[in-house]
Amino acid sequence: MARLWYKFQRVCRYWYLRILRIKSSPESVALGLAIGIFVGFLPIIPFQTVVAVAFAFLFRSSKIAAALGTWISNPLNVVFFYYMLYVVGKIFVPVQAKLDFSHLAMKDLIQAGWDLFLAMTVGGLVLGIPASIATYFIFLKIIRRYREKKREKRYSRFRKVS
Repeated sequence: MARLWYKFQRVCRYWYLRILRIKSSPESVALGLAIGIFVGFLPIIPFQTVVAVAFAFLFRSSKIAAALGTWISNPLNVVFFYYMLYVVGKIFVPVQAKLDFSHLAMKDLIQAGWDLFLAMTVGGLVLGIPASIATYFIFLKIIRRYREKKREKRYSRFRKVS
């Protein structure tokens, strides 16, 4: 179990550094990631990456960061994630349909009833908007700090050589 946890930490660190090292402005990367997080909260699992990249093109932000941000909902947590969207959406849109965990694809959700899909979409909007706003400001600060430290380190090396 400890080895599995170690591998999970390494994968998370790898993708975190991958986001930080994207060669684009900090604003573009943070906006792309925020777009990806927002789209990741919507119950459109087979189309999340395509929609996020399309929005990234529209808002002229990082397409790679947008694609990576959609992994907020992934195969490991999709059941819990969709249940959370269902519970929150049910507060705003009263529905009679029940969520079936064996059929979580967008097509299956629509066949279960538009009201179920609507409730989950509203839940995604309610949770996704604040999550994406927070992601933008948090990662903007993280990326700027990372690049400033990298610049200072490069400058100090240059001064030692000169």
